[in-house]
Amino acid sequence: MKFVAFERAKQGTGASRRLRITGRTPGIVYGGAAEALQIEIDHNALWHALKKEAFHSTVLDMEIDGKDSKVLLRDVQMHPFKQLILHIDFQRVDATTRLHAKVPLHYSGDENSAAIKTDGCVANHVITEIEVLCLPADLPEFIAVDLSGLKKGASLHLADITLPKGVTAVPHGGNKNPVLVSVVAIAGAELPAAEAGAAAAPAAGGKPAAGGKAAPAAKAPAAKKK
Repeated sequence: MKFVAFERAKQGTGASRRLRITGRTPGIVYGGAAEALQIEIDHNALWHALKKEAFHSTVLDMEIDGKDSKVLLRDVQMHPFKQLILHIDFQRVDATTRLHAKVPLHYSGDENSAAIKTDGCVANHVITEIEVLCLPADLPEFIAVDLSGLKKGASLHLADITLPKGVTAVPHGGNKNPVLVSVVAIAGAELPAAEAGAAAAPAAGGKPAAGGKAAPAAKAPAAKKK
């Protein structure tokens, strides 16, 4: 994705407040051999760009004074209750240096798995993004995860998915193999047909089993007339 930014001359709280009044958002670009650069971006254009997933997870082309440079979104500060972007940070990207970035996980196919279709379970998406280490050229926009093989009682771990070439997962909170998707049985799910039939059968002595009805009592034979 590409966006246009402008170099910002004035700095400070007052200058940033006046900049926001004019419909611009203050920001900064740092990293690499160059010094940190103060920038400003059109607020409306930035607002719509932030709604796109790729703006958060891919290397961006930033144009300043007709020159393009590669950057990665690092931080966004939002107003507590207004639809207003207060400040934004970007990091310069070097094509030969590996970078850390968060990549979203796109899950699909769980409705076709045995766990969901026949075993009365639900798939709980525990983690929706992972942090990876790779060169800028290898950074994926997202990682697709197929859940059609989910089975009852088995969860999907990070080690179970195939990462794109050149991409290495960074341990999540110190855990090298966290659970991505857990399979949870639904309480009160229907029993298989054989078990349901047995449960409905009457117990000995004419008393009903749980959820079943009592069989009618047998009538005594009538006495013969002499």
